[in-house]
Amino acid sequence: MAKKPRPRLSKLSVYLYIPNIIGYIRVLLNCIAFYICFTNKILFSILYFFSFVCDAVDGWAARKFNQVSTFGAVLDMVTDRISTACLLVVLSQVYRPGMVFLSLMALDIASHWLQMYSTFLLGKASHKDVKDSTNWLFKAYYGNRMFMAYCCVSCEVLYLILFYLAENQTEKLMDVLATNLRKASILSFLIAASLFGWVIKQVINVIQMKTAADVCVLNDIDKKQKH
Repeated sequence: MAKKPRPRLSKLSVYLYIPNIIGYIRVLLNCIAFYICFTNKILFSILYFFSFVCDAVDGWAARKFNQVSTFGAVLDMVTDRISTACLLVVLSQVYRPGMVFLSLMALDIASHWLQMYSTFLLGKASHKDVKDSTNWLFKAYYGNRMFMAYCCVSCEVLYLILFYLAENQTEKLMDVLATNLRKASILSFLIAASLFGWVIKQVINVIQMKTAADVCVLNDIDKKQKH
């Protein structure tokens, strides 16, 4: 007896996947966090970091409940990029030179956008599939979840600490870092520990951008040769 075909999922059912609902909660948390960022730094940091932690929770939920979706992956990345970009914009307003943070924002967005686009060109299911890369650091970053988590958490923790330490809108970035690194405190330890992961993350962003750009260029060359 032939098996009955499975009923087609409705659009609403995909929108209401558990990991996607977690994604909507992340967006809401970020909206509230940035609304109060200049009036309540501690609550802002808690809401922002909780939203960041939910990034790992929605990935777990997607695998646990077999609810992996393209929409969910895009929602996840867009939320990540926008939340980090907003935090970097805020930092650019309280530190000098502000261009440092705007440049980091541009690198982060360009790197991940190119990586996503190159992933579709290659027909891969995930932008984290870099098994064919020749760069050992790039492969280690996406191949080891703990290493990637450390780098990502380091970036967000460093940015949150910098925002917490800013007392006015004319802070000099290097002065604040140097002053706090000289102190024997938990904050100085966190800054030192997160700086290393932050540096690796920026190196990865540069490698990712160059690797993805090469894929786009090679695709152009292949199309030209076919014609």
